[in-house]
Amino acid sequence: MKILINDGLSNEGINLLKDSGFEVVETRVAQSQLINFINTHKIDILIVRSATKIKKELINSCPSIKVIGRAGVGMDNIDVTYAKSQGITVLNTPEASSRSVAELVFAHLLGGARFLHGSNRNMPLEGDSNFKTFKKYYSRGQELQGKILGIIGLGRIGKEVAKIAFGLGMRVIATAPEDGYSSVTLSFQDNQKITLDVTILPFDEILKQSNFITLHVPAQEKPLIGEKEISTMKNGVGIINTSRGGVVEEKALLNGIESGKILFAGLDVYENEPNPSIHTLMNPEISLTPHIGGSTIEAQSRIGIELASKIISCLKETPQNH
Repeated sequence: MKILINDGLSNEGINLLKDSGFEVVETRVAQSQLINFINTHKIDILIVRSATKIKKELINSCPSIKVIGRAGVGMDNIDVTYAKSQGITVLNTPEASSRSVAELVFAHLLGGARFLHGSNRNMPLEGDSNFKTFKKYYSRGQELQGKILGIIGLGRIGKEVAKIAFGLGMRVIATAPEDGYSSVTLSFQDNQKITLDVTILPFDEILKQSNFITLHVPAQEKPLIGEKEISTMKNGVGIINTSRGGVVEEKALLNGIESGKILFAGLDVYENEPNPSIHTLMNPEISLTPHIGGSTIEAQSRIGIELASKIISCLKETPQNH
């Protein structure tokens, strides 16, 4: 069977596919040329990340496609329901990047709590002339230990975030489908483990009680956090969004920062990717990354291996018959 890897895949994943007898095509095909390329080369399996869009038109125009693989978690760029209705298997890799995203949350959170994003902007410009001023201003940082972290969405990534938070001595509360408790298991060296409970609370209570809030939810039809929600938060709250652009309304976020309600924010995703608002990009109280949550060396290796393994388990049995 022939596989087109259109947005890249780790060498470990590619080698696993090749060793299992699949013909791998690594050509990067532009969206406008994709249908023609798939049909010309009789592609059976299409692997993408977030850049390539696989919608109804492509699915209808490419009858050779039997499997669509998403090298990552979110599948907003794929018409999953329609693909499945046409007998196409759709696969993704929900496990592989959870730790990478969780660690980025704390890169933003630790940086925001100690004003590293602002300091790193200003020290190169005026550090030699305004050292004492910066020292006084950036000495207002706070520790995370003992603070309340509110996790909106206690799925795979949310649970990884909770583990790190517990390791830092934070109190953790979260939203989940049912009220009560959910547990996470922390693993340490020498096979030592400890299981801790996360308190599950309604969304409104997370907003009211948290010192810091981090979101881990799918794309939404409208923002989960806007002016109304921000007004119920504690003064000096920090907000981190590494989930999907539009989950937090950026105008409301900027207004909250300007009013002093929000002390800082960390964003890895934006309302208008790949062209974020200049007002968001220039705000000195927002720590910024270009949608790299799952993009670590380790995560990409795991993603490649996980997706390749799923494809092999689906199709290796009789690839010659397709």
